Amino acid sequence: MTLSNLPPLVTVFGGSGFIGRHVVRALARRGYRIRVAVRRPDLAGFLQPLGNVGQISFVQANLRYRWSVDAAVKDADHVVNCVGLLANKGRNTFEAVQEFGARAIAEAARAAGATLTHVSAIGADQKSPSAYARTKGNAEAAVLAIKPDAIILRPSIVFGPEDDFFNRFAAMARTMPFLPLVGGGQTRFQPVYVEDVAEAVARAVEGRLQAGTVYELGGPEVLSFRECMELMLEVTGRQRPLVSLPFGIASLIGSVASLIPLVDAPITPDQVTLLKSDNVVSEAAEKDGRTLKGMGITPAIPSAILPSYLVQYRPEGQFTGSGKAA
Repeated sequence: MTLSNLPPLVTVFGGSGFIGRHVVRALARRGYRIRVAVRRPDLAGFLQPLGNVGQISFVQANLRYRWSVDAAVKDADHVVNCVGLLANKGRNTFEAVQEFGARAIAEAARAAGATLTHVSAIGADQKSPSAYARTKGNAEAAVLAIKPDAIILRPSIVFGPEDDFFNRFAAMARTMPFLPLVGGGQTRFQPVYVEDVAEAVARAVEGRLQAGTVYELGGPEVLSFRECMELMLEVTGRQRPLVSLPFGIASLIGSVASLIPLVDAPITPDQVTLLKSDNVVSEAAEKDGRTLKGMGITPAIPSAILPSYLVQYRPEGQFTGSGKAA
C-alpha cells in the first residue's frame, strides 16, 4: 500500500478514557488509522489489540501545552476530542482542559485542514452556575467559532463497563448500609450506552452527520436518579435503603471531603449544582432529528446492558441467584 492510498488518519484525544477507548474500537473496525493522543501513552497499550498491526499508534499530548496538540494533529484527516473531567484535579481544571484544551484542538484541526468531532455533554451552557457545564458551553462556542463545520455530540450520562456512575454506586452498596439520593433523587437522566456514543462518533468521522450541528444523545428511557439506583440494586441483588440528602448538605459534604488530602470526594459541590437540573435530550433536538434515532441508531436500554458488568458487585458474583438479595 502506497502513501497515496493509505486509509484516513484519525487523531483521538483522550482515546484511552472511558468513551475514547470505545471510539478507538469503532474506528478500528472501520479500517481507519488511529493516532491516540494521551498524556501517558505508556498506559494506553491495552488499546493495540483493538486494531490490526500498526493500525493504532500513540502520541504524548497534554491539552495544557499547545505545541503537543499541534504535533498530535499533524497530517490527520479527522480529529476527535473525547477529553473531559468530572472534577478539577491539580492543574487539570475545567478551564484548562475542557475550555482551553478544546479551543487548542479546534485551532490545530483548522490549521491541519482536518474535520472535527467534539464530544460535549447535555447541559452545556455558557451561563450555567456549574463550572463543568459552563466550560463545556464555552468550549462548544469556541469550537464552532473556529471550526463552523465541526460536529458536536452531547451525550446524557454515559453507562458502560468502565463508567463512573453505576459502578460507583454499586461499589458503595457493597459496604454502605444505605445509599444517598441527592436532592431526593428527582433529577432525570437519559442514560446512553457508551457503544452507541462511539457509533455516533464513528458516523461523524465518516461524514454521515451534518456538519456544524449539535446532536444530543440519550437512551430510550428517561430515569430519575432514584430509578437508576433502584435498577442498579436490582441488578446487583442488593437491598439498601435510599435516603434523601438535601442539596445543601450534599454540597457541604463535598466541600469538606475536598479539603482532606488524598481523599477522593464522593461528590463535589459542582456536581451537586449539576444535579439541580435534568439531563435529558431537549424537545428541539427530538423535533429536528438531532438524536441517535435521527442518525439511524437504536440505543440500548440500561437493563439489557448493566448485568453484563455489574455482576461483579453481586454478593456471590455471577453465582448469586436472581431472587437472592443482600
